[in-house]
Amino acid sequence: MSRRSVAALTVVVGALAFVVIAVWRVPWEPVPGGTPPPVPADSVFTEAQIARAEHLAAWSRVWSWSSLAVSLVVACWLGFGRLGRRWAGRVRGWRWVRVVVVVAALSLVGRLVTLPFAIALRRLRLDEGLAAGTWGAWARDLVVNELVTVVSTSLAVLALLGCVRLLPRLWPLVAGVGAAAVVVIGSFVYPVLIEPLFNDFTSLPDGALRTEILQLADEEGVDVEDVLVADASRRTTTLNAYVSGIGSTRRVVLYDTLVESAPEDEALSVVAHELAHAKYDDVVTGTLLGAAGAMVALGLLGLVLPAGARGAQGDAQGDTPAEPGIGVRDIPRLLALAALVSLLASPVQNGISRQLETRADQVALESTGDPQAFRDLQVRLALRSLADPTPPAWSQWWFGSHPTVLQRVAHAESFSG
Repeated sequence: MSRRSVAALTVVVGALAFVVIAVWRVPWEPVPGGTPPPVPADSVFTEAQIARAEHLAAWSRVWSWSSLAVSLVVACWLGFGRLGRRWAGRVRGWRWVRVVVVVAALSLVGRLVTLPFAIALRRLRLDEGLAAGTWGAWARDLVVNELVTVVSTSLAVLALLGCVRLLPRLWPLVAGVGAAAVVVIGSFVYPVLIEPLFNDFTSLPDGALRTEILQLADEEGVDVEDVLVADASRRTTTLNAYVSGIGSTRRVVLYDTLVESAPEDEALSVVAHELAHAKYDDVVTGTLLGAAGAMVALGLLGLVLPAGARGAQGDAQGDTPAEPGIGVRDIPRLLALAALVSLLASPVQNGISRQLETRADQVALESTGDPQAFRDLQVRLALRSLADPTPPAWSQWWFGSHPTVLQRVAHAESFSG
């Protein structure tokens, strides 16, 4: 089989796996009787609250979408133009050193061109009382995040280039399977390797809340060895909780802001929601879908990249000696393609996420039997984070990973009725 035939096979296998997993594990009708329409915004919030949330949302979209657009333009300019390939081809040193240098340089360029937008967004959140901590701590988080990105991306590129060199025809399939395996391994180790780089975690102290949480987990049949509290207050004033990890690394994490400020019944509603994610192994679902998506992405990469060796043209331009298949000089193109694929896949990823979140809401309502606490919690979360109650429909479809606050309030009121 030719490389393109193998790449096409990889796309088909990955796509079929994605569809099967989505049909099998995603709740396409999470609310009995159907999801109710959102309630009117003025039935939940005052005119002043709506205006303030819409002001923040409008400017947040300005800075976020501008950052996204600029980063994509720069990535495509370097990835599909001659400049990025010529520069990457002139980097000297051992192969792994060249890969790290090129990846780090491209990541740094991407960060620098979007830094003004990140600063403007943080300034906005500081003005609205949503962000906390010093600018130095914020900069430290940016640096750590960039280092994690450079290391993980460099390892992935090195693995891909090695696969291409050893298996010039079969590499799309082998690399696709390997990428799927990396997604699974990454979900397992992320809570113990990456999360501690950004937050400190402590066990929820003994008390009524911890007892109620463990009792709720026992009633739901969820094995929870511990409930952790993250020191999120050092960078934000918003409330949140999440579940991450697979198997022995699975953990339920509460923000310290939630533990300290939310009433117990509302905190239990949050925990019930997160326990629902654990009960149905939603992290596993996302991981399996991500693994299948990685196979599709590698197959598409095998289809769009030109076949054959890099010829004499590259040598004449002063690049490194010609390399078969994909070489170091192709890294800018690889990263540009990855950025585009990630953007185009967002509606699918977020659409599935909203279904999982809606099911977790339904389970939380059923397990606590307290729709009023759930409603009050959603309103509290929205007010603390200044969430836009009525985001543009296309923006919610493309970027919204959770139902809107008005949809969740309607869910609670429908359940109560």
